[in-house]
Amino acid sequence: MITSAITPAKYITAPPPERAEMSSLNGTVKVAQGFATIPLVLKLCAFLAQEKIEYCHWKSNNALDRSANGKNDLDLLINKADMARFSRLLFELNFKQAIAPPDKQMTGVADYFGYDVDADVLVHVHAHYQLMLGHDMTKGFRLPIEKAYLESAISNDIFRIPAPEFEYIVLVIRMALKHSTWDAILGREGALKKSEVSELNDLQSLIDPKRVEEILQQHLPYIDSDLFARCVEGLRPDCSFWKRVKSAHQLQIQLQTYARYPLAIDTGLKLSRRVLIALKRRLFHSTAKYQLQSGGAIIALIGGDGAGKTTAIEALNAWLAKNFETTRLHLGRPKWSLTTQLVRILLKSGQLLGLYPHESSLDKTLEQNSPISSGYPWMLREVCTARDRYLVYLKAQRFVANGGIAILDRFPHERITLMDGPRTAIFLNRAQQSVTSTRWLSPSPNSRFSKALVQLEKNFYQHIVPPDVLAVLVLDPNVAVARKVEEDPQQVHLRSSEVWKADWQTTNAYVVDASKSKEEVLVELKSLLWSRI
Repeated sequence: MITSAITPAKYITAPPPERAEMSSLNGTVKVAQGFATIPLVLKLCAFLAQEKIEYCHWKSNNALDRSANGKNDLDLLINKADMARFSRLLFELNFKQAIAPPDKQMTGVADYFGYDVDADVLVHVHAHYQLMLGHDMTKGFRLPIEKAYLESAISNDIFRIPAPEFEYIVLVIRMALKHSTWDAILGREGALKKSEVSELNDLQSLIDPKRVEEILQQHLPYIDSDLFARCVEGLRPDCSFWKRVKSAHQLQIQLQTYARYPLAIDTGLKLSRRVLIALKRRLFHSTAKYQLQSGGAIIALIGGDGAGKTTAIEALNAWLAKNFETTRLHLGRPKWSLTTQLVRILLKSGQLLGLYPHESSLDKTLEQNSPISSGYPWMLREVCTARDRYLVYLKAQRFVANGGIAILDRFPHERITLMDGPRTAIFLNRAQQSVTSTRWLSPSPNSRFSKALVQLEKNFYQHIVPPDVLAVLVLDPNVAVARKVEEDPQQVHLRSSEVWKADWQTTNAYVVDASKSKEEVLVELKSLLWSRI
């Protein structure tokens, strides 16, 4: 078991490398200026060093500050021999392994996400056990120099980073395969991004050209210095189209021994995947996201009025949806199904014809002293509500079965009787005791129709089993009334009191004090969810 000797803090300042001052093989790093490093990243790097895991942050090292503060992915190259220990270390730091979208999946690459509670940042570790390069649609080429690449790495105060000559060679090959091929140029992807230009310029100022040539001859003899120079020239914005395409094509030919697919298939996959992704975005407004390796999860929040439940759900959904397949569903007020709409139309017609009083709450329905009872219509509506809740729950379960995370607003629970859960049996019990119950067509506990409605409602709720994570936001009823000034204070107090006074200690629910600030409540919920999904 790995133990941390690092004291948690909001931010810990650590110095970056001054790479111009280091030797290519075994030099040291000078401190130039500090940058913010979040605790989880600092712990991870400290543990990697402590466990003597051979790794390096293999690309974009001119922007290590963004990796250190969690804004960029951590692109780590790991020695295959250390893969099991590396995975175990991440799990001990509460990282979750994730499955990349189909168009981003690569052999020899694994994704992990970890939540830094102190900094409120989700950290994405992109673990590479092979150097896979190429266009983002395929990553079609492996560069088999991982061993030498790792051996060139040196340590700074946070990360291990490769020698600039190795990183420069890999960057040039990456950019040529990504931006200089004919399909990339015609697909308007020929220009390097500003960050890529900055990275290229930074490395060009650090390298020893003779050392670059030595590495090519020793580790990549099939890429001669002339071809490499033409690939470098092809990355310049003033280079002609034909020179760029020719150099990239020759590079692809030289790398075919280490390609995932034949060149024609690789090009076809890039083109077809571009089209499919564009269609999904335009027609379905969707983009493929990650899924947790452990599977999907249902997350439900319960809370009385004014507890900030809806606000918390919106924030949690926005937080998770950045990286994962998520959906947000309201189980308390489900959308009416077609069956419910038809039943309600029939019931409304009976009201308009004066057959029974208008729709009302349970208490007001019981208090009605009209010639004809509205009890059966009320029970029918409750059965329809139960069915609609079940259909929403079914949708959530199917989404979760396919690896998604469903966040539910409200959830039926035995501790809650005023808002969600079976109601028809409660109505019959109270109707039997009510002295103001109507004389004609008043539901009777002994009638077959009443029993059928009660059993039907019960059956729907029996299929709604407890969620993977249940959080209850509790709030003093008086505070709830003060927060919800636009609603009936008596009803707000009543509903909040039920949640406030319920005994949650004997349930699987996690209780959150909703009197705290929104930020504190949200961080507590994030920490809870991340530890349990």
